[in-house]
Amino acid sequence: MRATFLPFCRPSITEEDIAAVADVLRSGWITTGPKVAELEDMVAARTGAKHAIAASSGTALMHLALEAMGIGPGDEVVGASMTWVSTPNMVELRGARNVFVDVDRDTLLASAEAIDAAITPRTKLVIPVHYAGAPVDIDAIRAVCARRGVPILEDAAHAIGTQYKGREVGGGDTAIFSLHPIKNITSGEGGILTTNDDTLANKVRRLRFHGLAVDAHDRKQQGRSPQAEVQEPGYKQNMPDMNAVLAVRQLPRLDAIIERRDEISAIYRAGLADVDGILPLADPTWSHRHARHLFVVRVDERACGLDRNAFMEGLKARNIGTGIHFLASHTHRWYRENRPEWTGKLPATEWNSARICTIPCFPDMTDADAHGVVDAIKEVVAGARTTVAGGIR
Repeated sequence: MRATFLPFCRPSITEEDIAAVADVLRSGWITTGPKVAELEDMVAARTGAKHAIAASSGTALMHLALEAMGIGPGDEVVGASMTWVSTPNMVELRGARNVFVDVDRDTLLASAEAIDAAITPRTKLVIPVHYAGAPVDIDAIRAVCARRGVPILEDAAHAIGTQYKGREVGGGDTAIFSLHPIKNITSGEGGILTTNDDTLANKVRRLRFHGLAVDAHDRKQQGRSPQAEVQEPGYKQNMPDMNAVLAVRQLPRLDAIIERRDEISAIYRAGLADVDGILPLADPTWSHRHARHLFVVRVDERACGLDRNAFMEGLKARNIGTGIHFLASHTHRWYRENRPEWTGKLPATEWNSARICTIPCFPDMTDADAHGVVDAIKEVVAGARTTVAGGIR
């Protein structure tokens, strides 16, 4: 057994990153300022988007984008239930209704066909989810949405650095990335919205900082314009420089971070190939680069002799952390009680929601760490089978 605990994720923060944050703290400008502007310019350059807008979280940007797009009461928003519940929460808080679609059983990605079937005259937006670092088939979804006259807002929380058919996610439709500590790069808390829509970008910028006519940091004046006036009521969801500088430091390392995550994932795939009942997700068949944000397995009790909870407890007893990403949104209590029509309607989503488990995958892991996780999984499964064979269960 491991002598020290291995979490399922640990942010990759260097001494130089820490020093950069300290420099911002000493600078006298720690709220939204030049480092936020630098981060936005870097993300726009990398993705090819015309605009990149940083805010206090990906959830905040989902809120701002939905308001900027005019989503409200009577509207329907089509998307997968298999995502972090913040996305459907923001839809409900706008007074709109989520229309959930089922996902592929092995990739956990929603298809263009499922989305097409869910669109009605009340549909005002489609939110495709790039899950775990894998891209949806966005060209096919764009074709459906163009034909049906419905805009797209990509839930790219897991997908910074993901590529689809040689193109970086975030360079086409409006997309939202998360910079939460478990993501491939982090700003502590934060998110980035990318878009080519000038009107949308301007409105999101206003809404994130009180509805002022200028941004929290005026790039031309290196400060706030004294003539700034509220153009419409807005919020306070801007990102501070002391957060942005972390992501500024980490973004140039993103490709190396993804490559290391890919190496760890390859160890897992090889090591778990002969473990019955422990099923890694499949990669999509279309051309892509997977960002390997999460390494998710499904624990099939019938094949391996234990359920997900027992599997996670077995790894915890061996000093290995795990997570669940995610309980499907419609299975949370509020949705069960207030949107009960979805229970039992999404079979692949519900099957996975009851079985998915995230195992450790982060760039500071060693190969020995990854092999140790594989060995621990084999021990846990072998122990369960021995128990079943002995008639104890």
